[in-house]
Amino acid sequence: MTELPQVCVCYLTRLSETGEPQVLLGRKKKGLGLGNIVGLGGKLEPGESALDAAVREIEEESGLTVGADALTPMGVLTYLFPHKPAWSQRSNVFVTDRFSGIPRESDELNPEWFTIALLPVDEMWDDARHWLPGVLAGQRVEATFTFGADLATVVARD
Repeated sequence: MTELPQVCVCYLTRLSETGEPQVLLGRKKKGLGLGNIVGLGGKLEPGESALDAAVREIEEESGLTVGADALTPMGVLTYLFPHKPAWSQRSNVFVTDRFSGIPRESDELNPEWFTIALLPVDEMWDDARHWLPGVLAGQRVEATFTFGADLATVVARD
C-alpha cells in the first residue's frame, strides 16, 4: 500500500459562560467534505510536521492563535475510500483548550462553538460519532474507517 497523504485535525475546547464544555467546529465551504461540519485542520505541506500544520491550519481557518506546545496529540485515524482512493488519508488528531483570539470566518469554514454534549454528528463525517465524543472526553484514538460506495457511510472499522 502506498503511503497515504497526511492531514491534521484539531478540536479547540472551552467552557461556555454557563460552564458547559464546548468545541469549535465549522461547516466546510469548499473541497472534500463540502457542507459537513468539521474540526479545524487540513493537509500537511511538504516537510511540515502534523503539529506545525495544526498550528497553521487553526490560524488560517479561524484566525485563532495556538502554540504548538498547547496541542495535545490524541491519536491517528486512517480513512480508506476504496471507491475513490484519492480521498484516502491519515489524520493526526489534536485537542487544546489554550488559544487566543476571536474566531472569524475564513474561505474554508465558518467557525462556531457547539456544546459537546450535543455534538452535531448527523452533519459530520459518518466516522465522527464513533470516536469524537471519546477524544473530547480525553480518550486517545487509533482507528481505521473504510467508507462505502456512497463515499459517506462507514462500512468497516478496524
